[in-house]
Amino acid sequence: MSHQVRLAPNLILLLSLLLSLWVPTASAQAPSSAQSQYGELADALEDDGRRERLIEQLRGLERAAEPAPLGMEGEVPAAQIAASSPSGQTAEQVSFARRMAAATGNIAGDLGQQFAAITGVVTGWFESDSGAGVARASETALDMKTVGAALLNLAMLVVATFVVFWALRALAGSAFIRLSRWAGRGSEKLAILRTAAAVGMAAVADIVVVALAYLAGSFIASLLTEQLAADATRLALFLNAFLVVELVKAGLRMLFSSRYEGLRLLPVAAEQARYCNRFLAREAGLIGYGMLVLVPVLNFNVSPSVGNGMGTLIMLLALVYAALVILRKRTVLRTALAQRAEHHHGPARLALLGLSRVWHGLALAYALLVFAVTVLNPETAVPFVAAATLQTLLYVGAGLLVSVALGQLIGKEIRLSERINASMPRLQARVNTYVPTGLKVIRALILALVLVVCLDAWRVYDLAAWYGTEAGAMTVSALLDILIILALAAAVWVALASLVEHKLSPGENSTPAQAARGETLMGLFHTTLAITIIIMTVMIVLSEIGVDIAPLIAGAGVLGLAIGFGAQKLVQDVITGVFIQLENAMNTNDFVSVGSHSGTVERVGIRSVALRDLYGTYHIVPFSSVDAVSNFTREYGNHVGEYGIAYRESIDDAIVQLEAAFETLKDGEHKDNILAPMTVAGVTALADSSVNIRVVIKTTPGNQWAVGRAFNRLVKIYFDKAGIEIPFPHTTLYFGEDRDGTAPAAPVRLTDDRVVSTQSGK
Repeated sequence: MSHQVRLAPNLILLLSLLLSLWVPTASAQAPSSAQSQYGELADALEDDGRRERLIEQLRGLERAAEPAPLGMEGEVPAAQIAASSPSGQTAEQVSFARRMAAATGNIAGDLGQQFAAITGVVTGWFESDSGAGVARASETALDMKTVGAALLNLAMLVVATFVVFWALRALAGSAFIRLSRWAGRGSEKLAILRTAAAVGMAAVADIVVVALAYLAGSFIASLLTEQLAADATRLALFLNAFLVVELVKAGLRMLFSSRYEGLRLLPVAAEQARYCNRFLAREAGLIGYGMLVLVPVLNFNVSPSVGNGMGTLIMLLALVYAALVILRKRTVLRTALAQRAEHHHGPARLALLGLSRVWHGLALAYALLVFAVTVLNPETAVPFVAAATLQTLLYVGAGLLVSVALGQLIGKEIRLSERINASMPRLQARVNTYVPTGLKVIRALILALVLVVCLDAWRVYDLAAWYGTEAGAMTVSALLDILIILALAAAVWVALASLVEHKLSPGENSTPAQAARGETLMGLFHTTLAITIIIMTVMIVLSEIGVDIAPLIAGAGVLGLAIGFGAQKLVQDVITGVFIQLENAMNTNDFVSVGSHSGTVERVGIRSVALRDLYGTYHIVPFSSVDAVSNFTREYGNHVGEYGIAYRESIDDAIVQLEAAFETLKDGEHKDNILAPMTVAGVTALADSSVNIRVVIKTTPGNQWAVGRAFNRLVKIYFDKAGIEIPFPHTTLYFGEDRDGTAPAAPVRLTDDRVVSTQSGK
């Protein structure tokens, strides 16, 4: 509601209230003239008691008429709502629904009064035949000759200003084309920076064009004022509106440049950019020229009521046009946001999907809010809404620009040189893990900062006043300190972990044992570093946010003593594990036997070792249960084989065949795994059914089993070729014999029942 509409009724109400309060109640008749009323009021002011009561009444009216915050001065005061409450409730007790009803009723009343004023003026021009029409026409009569001259002067200024503006824009077109082409060249990694630089330069050129056109219009306006006695105020109104509207359009061209592809900040198609630019430019022109030129002229030359009504009509047209466009493009933008959500994951995907469903509702709510605020108080609401909207767009645009620039500068994957990867093999993977995580944190902080400053732009709270308080300054300082601490902790972790890798990573000439030891020690140092850095970082962060860490440190010491006494087995595990590591008893990928388990070492920790046996079973063996460590893969291995031959075979011939099998083995696939010639230890046993010969083959660590299997195969092949029997366990039947050595007869039958031999020789 405008102050002009409410001024006269409120003044009459105030005077009536004063007179009704201070005219003596004993008087049977009201004062007959204004002089008597003024006299009564003067008498009331001379009386101290009556004057004090009058002041109290005026203070109460002043408090009841206080404007609402956030540009909502037209809202009905709570005291007035409470006074209208039939139960006599206070302002705090009046329900929110009642206050909203009063506010909406106030808006409806304002609209009715404004459109009634416009209707009265328009009908007054056409009802000159009747007495009432003549009276209304006489109040708002216009000198058509003067109006025509003023309109002609204004039209001349408008035409001249826009001709100059369009001519300058045409001259700057070649520069815009070159900037657009330059932004589209180069690597994709720096595309956003080139686009931002090109858009910035194009915006400067656009602003210069608008400023030059404004200066040219000011010069033409001065000529019209001097030569044709034009009204300088009206001309200045247009020039100011031209400057504001064209600067807004220049900002829109930064976002939705339709003619120059490379000068468009938002990633939308040319057709969509053209539509958005045209729609928003029309809204800016309608509201800007209407509210900044037409409404002030009507306020001054016709009446404030007519001007306010015209302003409301302009905002209503803008609202209807915006609502039609929003509803028409509801599905198009929903589909575009849903498609963009398919390329994201996590919270970003959910946010885009949610926005695709409710964006039109938010846009309509914003348009209705702007209209309602404008109707309630057009004098202050329009500048407030325009400034808040502009600030919001700037903050959101800057946040998106920084976020996209960070993403493009860092890229999808960071690749390091081969030399760095050779000395620090895990650095590239670590950087590609932490950098995207840090980028997500920075983007979240940018989003939070944009949200905070946007709420401040809409005066939801006063950010500067909050920061001026001790709590606000401490909160911001603590937040910045925590971010710096976390960044330094991450940098220290990367640096120390990379240094450990550089020192312990195996080189090109490293043996497998050295490589395994380095891998084991790297895991141990990484675990120790991670635990140390995490504990120190948590302690420092807690101290920064105001938590006293001295009791925590003391409690940790007491807890450590309690654990030391109550968990002796754990302490024994750790101490034994440290000494095992210092003695280099086992490393990752070694085949060891610890306790009652044997297998390949997959992990060596501080407290335990993890083994994988031949059956794939995973064993975790605490170091406290390890009495001895048997490592089968340290420096070298031996294949120890014992090969039995029959008693009737020649031992020397068997050794010759064993050496021949070894020569074949040396020339085969295991030649790189054999470190020395085969050693023949000799006959190790005269067993029940065989003569055993032992050989030893020295191999690389961990390959003794494979070499042994291959050698066994060759021994069988060579013994078969040489006709050397490899005996197997058998039983000899003894029928006994007499003293002179004669053995009893042993009948033997074949499967066809033929008799081979008998005692009688038959």
